[in-house]
Amino acid sequence: MTVAKTSVLVLDCAEPAELAEFYSSFLGAETRVGADPDVLEIIGHEGVRIAVRRDHGYAPASWPRPESSQQAHLRIMVSREEIDEAERELIALGARPLDTKDNGGPRDSRLYSDPAGHSFTLAVQL
Repeated sequence: MTVAKTSVLVLDCAEPAELAEFYSSFLGAETRVGADPDVLEIIGHEGVRIAVRRDHGYAPASWPRPESSQQAHLRIMVSREEIDEAERELIALGARPLDTKDNGGPRDSRLYSDPAGHSFTLAVQL
C-alpha cells in the first residue's frame, strides 16, 4: 500500500495573517486556517501550496549579505510579457526589491523580500 503524500513549504514569521494576505493576494490564492491558528495555508492555481507559521522569536533572514547563507527561497514564475506588471503588483503589496539590476533578457530574474523578510525570486517562465 502506498501512503498518499503531499508537501508544502512553510515560512516562519511574526504575523502569519499579514504574510498570508501578501502571498494570497499576489498569487490569486485562498488562505485556509486549520486547527492551529498559528499556521495558515495558501492554496493557489496549478498546485501552488505554501504555508506561513507564527514563530514568536522570528528574526528576518539577512541574506543576500555575504556573511549569511540562503537556506531556501520561493521562485515565482510569470510570463515574459507580464513580469513588469507582476513586479509593480509585488511592490504595491509590500515586497522590497533586493536585486533587480539584471532585468530583461531570456533569464530575467528579480530578487525581493516579502514583508516578513523572506527572499524570493520573480522569474520568467522557461
